[in-house]
Amino acid sequence: MDRLATIGEASKILGVSISTLRRWEKEGRLQPDEITPGGHRRYDLVKLRPELFRLQRSDRKTVAYARVSSHDQKEDLERQKQVLEMYCAAQGWTFEVVADLGSGMNYHKKGLQRLLNAILQDEVGRLVITHKDRLLRFGAELVFAICEAKEVEVVILNQGEDTSFEEDLAKDVLEIITVFSARLYGSRSRKNQKLLEGMKKVVDDAQKP
Repeated sequence: MDRLATIGEASKILGVSISTLRRWEKEGRLQPDEITPGGHRRYDLVKLRPELFRLQRSDRKTVAYARVSSHDQKEDLERQKQVLEMYCAAQGWTFEVVADLGSGMNYHKKGLQRLLNAILQDEVGRLVITHKDRLLRFGAELVFAICEAKEVEVVILNQGEDTSFEEDLAKDVLEIITVFSARLYGSRSRKNQKLLEGMKKVVDDAQKP
């Protein structure tokens, strides 16, 4: 199906007259997506009728998402990926694993951005994670809301406490303190460095058995 429609085709799809489309254009309500050298208007069908181009659920992929906060948790990342792979394979799903190494407070991780873009592009039919906090520390519910709007099934393998919750939370708290102290005192100030060293010691002590 050609994505670009003539003004006549667009009027039929929307159930309005051509004169109404021209009026909407003057009012700024609906602009053509392209005007040919000959002055003919073209409208993007994906914007007018997105459901015509949305992949069916069976055609959309399953994405398994794994994340840890730091490099010293790489073994945990591999365990997450193995659990996700075994689960998806056992269900008979064709799947892709997306993994991130970064704080649960960071919304700009490459894997997370790729996942969100794929969901918004209607390429994902199912999202699988081991724990809710593997997605984001705060804001996971927003992602779940987007999934619901896009008819993406969310599968959370473990609804209980994440075994690395305390360690991740400590690292996320340290990251928050780092950002705010840098803004208050400057990233290179001696006061900032002392504060961070003190907080790191507290975090390290808290993680010792």
